[in-house]
Amino acid sequence: MKVIEQLLINAGIAPIAGVDEAGRGACAGPLVIAAVILHDPFAPALSEVRDSKEISEKKREEIFELIQSIATSISVVIVPASEVDSRGVHAANLDGMRRAVHGLDQIPAYVLTDGYAIEGLGLPNLAVWKGDQVVVSISAASIIAKVTRDRIMCDLDSQFPEYGFAGHKGYITTAHTSALNTHGVCIEHRRSFANIAALIHK
Repeated sequence: MKVIEQLLINAGIAPIAGVDEAGRGACAGPLVIAAVILHDPFAPALSEVRDSKEISEKKREEIFELIQSIATSISVVIVPASEVDSRGVHAANLDGMRRAVHGLDQIPAYVLTDGYAIEGLGLPNLAVWKGDQVVVSISAASIIAKVTRDRIMCDLDSQFPEYGFAGHKGYITTAHTSALNTHGVCIEHRRSFANIAALIHK
């Protein structure tokens, strides 16, 4: 799991930033991108850090607080649904990644991302296949992004209780589709997504 980061550190390339996003495939709510620099990705305290999708909600919350307490630097960018619509999800994601990296307190010597290289970043960076599973720094960013977004969606659930955002977090589930058919779309839905556009233009 630690090969890429270890190779960079052995070569004297540090600090390393990991970058990941949450909410790319959702049809409601924001896209959240996090960049994280860890002083020591291999610290025993970080042994439970892994892809956020592989961890229970309770454990994610615990590890989120741990990362917040020991990370060298964390930067989070929240891209609202309206910006995802106006720019497209991929362009919004790449720009969010650039903004997250440049929002760090330190300039990283190298940036590792999950799946997508960051075009125009101006820093050495590498897209790692399934990076949130094989790079600790990316896994940490995955947890920061996921927990941040989940908390936002729970807040939105109190504003729009008819959609059940606290349960499905804005993804296209059967329950969410049923709520959309009953109540229509709200301001937090991404109108550029096919299922939402189809409802609007019925």
